[in-house]
Amino acid sequence: MSSPDPRRIVSGRPIDDEAVIDLSLRPRRFAEYVGQAQVVANLQVAIEAARSRGDALDHVLFFGPPGVGKTSLAHVIAAELGVPIKATAGPIIERAGDLAALLTQLERREILFVDEIHRLDAKVEEILYPALEDYSLDLMIGTGPGARSMKVPLKPFTLVAATTRAGMLTAPLRSRFGIVHRLDFYDEADLLEIVTRSAHILGVPMEESGATEIAARSRGTPRIVNRLLRRVRDYAQVRADGVITKRVAKDALAMLEVDQNGFDEIDRRLLLTIIDKFSGGPVGLNALAAAISEDPEAIEDIYEPYLLQIGFLDRTPRGRTATPRAYAHFERASPVPEAPQKKLF
Repeated sequence: MSSPDPRRIVSGRPIDDEAVIDLSLRPRRFAEYVGQAQVVANLQVAIEAARSRGDALDHVLFFGPPGVGKTSLAHVIAAELGVPIKATAGPIIERAGDLAALLTQLERREILFVDEIHRLDAKVEEILYPALEDYSLDLMIGTGPGARSMKVPLKPFTLVAATTRAGMLTAPLRSRFGIVHRLDFYDEADLLEIVTRSAHILGVPMEESGATEIAARSRGTPRIVNRLLRRVRDYAQVRADGVITKRVAKDALAMLEVDQNGFDEIDRRLLLTIIDKFSGGPVGLNALAAAISEDPEAIEDIYEPYLLQIGFLDRTPRGRTATPRAYAHFERASPVPEAPQKKLF
């Protein structure tokens, strides 16, 4: 699977050089966590119950688009439980021995966070099943006729897993999570609260109108709102007096080619290709990917979710179609649907 362009400012995926700053802006407790109110309320009940019993929290699965707070919630859960957290990712765990080493080092009630769990190797996943069910590892010692099975006990722990592709999880793996939550895109009010909090932490002077402008173009994604804040801050320091006003925010975002809907050049190219080259669709995923020179999985996983969410794109059994909202955005005349033919008899 190809990675998204690391220069794409409106990508919900993390960028390597953002790690330290993202860590400083990450909420540490539920009191600091903005949005996903229903998910947070359910987690608070589950955590309080597990804490009062002295048990490990049930295994937790978060799924949803990138950048909406799955990793942050994992760390908040650990903080609320008062236990350490070890973090890794599905592609990093290449062998069953790698997973066994991680699991055997966990202390009682500790959390193991696995991002991109849908990318776990099948053989590694099989080792995980008994670990999640009865806190044990079934390992094969030796090879050939002399090989034997050995059961290794584990201390009760909690697996918190995250994925952007819930449909790629196997049914046996998904069934072993006691707590499953979808994290959705944020509304503008929550993003406004997040960007205001981040500006305060970073010491960035910002008017409410400037914060509103940034929040409105952040595609419903906290990671993007924080990234845009940092870029607008730079613009304000170089081209203005350092204060983020509405005018400064609009000028900075125009320079970044992020429009009022949060679209960048790739979004516009994808939609205009469907409208202009394929007459609005429907067009198959592979044909669309070839037309814009992008990976089909990147389109499906990275670019489409937001366009679908705000009603600019539709998925049909025959392929992708541009909606009337997309035509209106690009000031194109929406195609008139053909009149149904009359039956002769």
